[in-house]
Amino acid sequence: MSTEMVFQTHLVLGYVAWLLCFGAYGLPWLSSLDRVATQRAIATLHSFRFFGLVFILPGVVSPDLPAGFAVFAAYGDFATGVLAMLALLTVRLPRLFWPLIVAFNIVGTVELVVDYYHAIQVGLPAHAGQLGAAYAIPIIYVPLLMITHIAAFYFLLRPPKVRILTTTAPAVL
Repeated sequence: MSTEMVFQTHLVLGYVAWLLCFGAYGLPWLSSLDRVATQRAIATLHSFRFFGLVFILPGVVSPDLPAGFAVFAAYGDFATGVLAMLALLTVRLPRLFWPLIVAFNIVGTVELVVDYYHAIQVGLPAHAGQLGAAYAIPIIYVPLLMITHIAAFYFLLRPPKVRILTTTAPAVL
């Protein structure tokens, strides 16, 4: 099997595995939370995106990893992670928290889509070995990131849950 085929198979199966996991555990759990807690949970996961800087770390990735992919991926992930951290720091300030939630999700989603575009443009799947130790990022981590961005938008656009208070009156016979 070619390197390109292995990479593409890994990528597709990464999405399949995370969709199965997210559907069984993540979505039901996030649905049970209030709006702020849901977005905090997603932002907490994305706050680790500073790790994307590994794409420009000599010795971890090959020096032959195309800069057109590596630099944008590294700094796009870093920016998304910082925005997610800022959202978490402002959770008690709704006027800052909600714009930062929207910002990190927009920046993060655009960054991942552009990374996919750059990867195709530079032929990264055929040269996936150049990712070195960072190979696991697009295979294991990126599918979860994309899925949770979609979930974040879903929960942002979904109307808030309305609590209906009922009183029980004694039955009249």
